[in-house]
Amino acid sequence: MESREGIAYMKIYNTMTRKKEEFVPIRENKVGIYVCGPTVYDYIHIGNARPMIVFDTLRRYLLYKGYDVNYVSNFTDVDDKIIKRAIEEGVTSSEISERYIKEVKKDMHDLNVMEATTHPKATEEIPDMIDMIKVLIEKGHAYEVNGTVYFRTRSFPGYGKLSKKNIDDLEAGHRDEKHQLKVSGEDEKEDFLDFVLWKPKKEGEPSWPSPWGEGRPGWHLECSVMSKKYIGDIIDIHAGGEDLIFPHHENEIAQSEAANEVEFARYWMHNGFLKIDGEKMSKSLGNFFTIRDIGEKYPLQVIRFFILSAHYRSPLNFSDTLVESAKASLERILNAVSRLEDMTETAPERELSEEEKQIEQKLTEYVTKFEQAMEDDLNTADAISAIFELVKFTNSNVTSDNAKAIVTKALDTIRQLCDVLGIITKVEKEILDSDIEALIEERQAARKAKNFARADEIRDTLAEQGIILEDTREGVKWKRA
Repeated sequence: MESREGIAYMKIYNTMTRKKEEFVPIRENKVGIYVCGPTVYDYIHIGNARPMIVFDTLRRYLLYKGYDVNYVSNFTDVDDKIIKRAIEEGVTSSEISERYIKEVKKDMHDLNVMEATTHPKATEEIPDMIDMIKVLIEKGHAYEVNGTVYFRTRSFPGYGKLSKKNIDDLEAGHRDEKHQLKVSGEDEKEDFLDFVLWKPKKEGEPSWPSPWGEGRPGWHLECSVMSKKYIGDIIDIHAGGEDLIFPHHENEIAQSEAANEVEFARYWMHNGFLKIDGEKMSKSLGNFFTIRDIGEKYPLQVIRFFILSAHYRSPLNFSDTLVESAKASLERILNAVSRLEDMTETAPERELSEEEKQIEQKLTEYVTKFEQAMEDDLNTADAISAIFELVKFTNSNVTSDNAKAIVTKALDTIRQLCDVLGIITKVEKEILDSDIEALIEERQAARKAKNFARADEIRDTLAEQGIILEDTREGVKWKRA
């Protein structure tokens, strides 16, 4: 796709090459993105939300630029954690996974994360996983021992190319007792580095028939198979949290490239870690927060705005102070939108003056600045700064005396850029109780009659009820305290 005037093609930091690269899709104007989704055994936490929001924003920007985006994000609905939860509750694994898929989708909706083009479930793709294992065995990349199928890691020469881990260093680390990996069934492997493609059934666990006996697939295999089915052998962009680089994404590459004999993904994008008050999030520290927990304290739009206020590759520290700051910043934008909305109702319908044409040109410059930030490795922090500059400019230069076309253009520009970030600016007007409305009308009448004592009394009464009044050129505004 041709770029907009003055803006180069988007650059993406590719984890594989450790540098920013010009993004050129495999097929013109079409982009296939695969994002590793959650294991559905509980409510998602704030750490899960970061890749969801970041890569949803990438998708929105590519759509804004005119690309046809095939966005695939899986649900891991068979896993040890799901099985454990099912046993604890005395229900089936599928009951647990279906329950939490529903809850994840609700949280995604509340975070304004778009539905994926496809949300494949691991349990629905088992036959294709078995087929890939067969191919890997035939090509000498996998072997079976007592119902377990392992990937022969040393058979894939490129192993470690994403994580930059050296296979001999991994072996040396394994020999060091301090760092020894405790892996079940390790004694039956040809090599400690070999990882599981298929594991045999255990009592009480869900299982599927296979040439190697009843069992279920390994976690790494699932993404290789689902990305191939719904995107193709080669993915434009594979994304996820940086904790997935090794071993998950490394193992995906090994399996996929060994089976398909083509490059697995052109670009790899990974978001940085999220900490809580400077500490790693953990249940033992009591700083483990689900989206539901946070949603009780803050509107989830604030959380989305907060996450996008930092560059996606940077570590992000979550604290009440920082979130409150994000909340105040978002309110500045929403107040500017509300102000412009009110002005569109009174602004005159007429031709633009020369001065207004200059304002129009200035609005375009802020759009360019926003796009330049987004083109530079999805720099949402700088993109938000461009929106703030735009808001500041409109607050200072656009009034109800301007032509309606320029007021509308300013409003539409802010809305469009916020929409690219998934920030909702259309706020439903709250319907006040009839008695509150009556008091506001009485106050207006009192002010008109110059009975300022009564007007002030009404203002104080409403303030006690949590209704804050603001007298503006466009009339009386109110908001909840």
